[in-house]
Amino acid sequence: MSPKSDREMRVLAVANQKGGVGKTTTTINLGTALAAVGERVLILDLDPQGNASTGLGVPRALRRTTVYDVMMGEATLADAIVDTALPGMRLAASDPDLSGIELELADATGRSFRLREALASLKGPNGAPFDYVLIDCPPSLNLLTVNAMAAADAVLVPLQCEFFALEGLTQLMRTVELVRANLNPRLEIQGVVLTMFDKRNSLSSQVARDVREHFGEKVYATVIPRNVRVSEAPSFGKPVLIYDLKCAGSQAYLKLAKEVVVRERVRRKAAA
Repeated sequence: MSPKSDREMRVLAVANQKGGVGKTTTTINLGTALAAVGERVLILDLDPQGNASTGLGVPRALRRTTVYDVMMGEATLADAIVDTALPGMRLAASDPDLSGIELELADATGRSFRLREALASLKGPNGAPFDYVLIDCPPSLNLLTVNAMAAADAVLVPLQCEFFALEGLTQLMRTVELVRANLNPRLEIQGVVLTMFDKRNSLSSQVARDVREHFGEKVYATVIPRNVRVSEAPSFGKPVLIYDLKCAGSQAYLKLAKEVVVRERVRRKAAA
């Protein structure tokens, strides 16, 4: 394997326009699992609610420089990055002021590329400081989501195993196509992650079958189960892998991280 400094920085937007699908939970715990297997990870919290920042144990009082400052051009992304409790994983925290960014940048030139430029600034003479950047997007199509997709190499889609899942996914695919056509031609779907799967519920199994039939190999083999420990962990400011490593949710995210790494290695080999 090549030295870390020679490896590319892979930027993944974790996105779904539908709320409550496990997007932030997936961002936090996939990032933790990737760091646990030796990857250098940056979590970029682009949701004004700041749940990813809170879930990683970074209180609002410690968010002195945030992604908001970066988007407004008042700080560099390097200025906004802070350590987390987990070695190998760092955070660029959110700010409630992000909710007004669309109006504040209404007339700004290149406003859709603010995040892309900020991420590009991280790369130095020794290469990129991270192997993976996971962007936690807000659950809506707005300037923040557009910035994430314009900056990303690919979109990772958490999809809840419930009735309206495919409808929301169809809307997201349209958004990806629009961004690809107008802002970022390299953007692709990295994968679809089935979340909140309840094996006791026949609807969960039916949705999983439908999604796999429709999207084929884009859907990860790993399924994230509905698990109370996953739900509890954020209230303690911890990823579930730190809160309870042995629970079903933690083990699922570890398996997902391994799948992500393998999928990325295959992609890199094919592109070489």
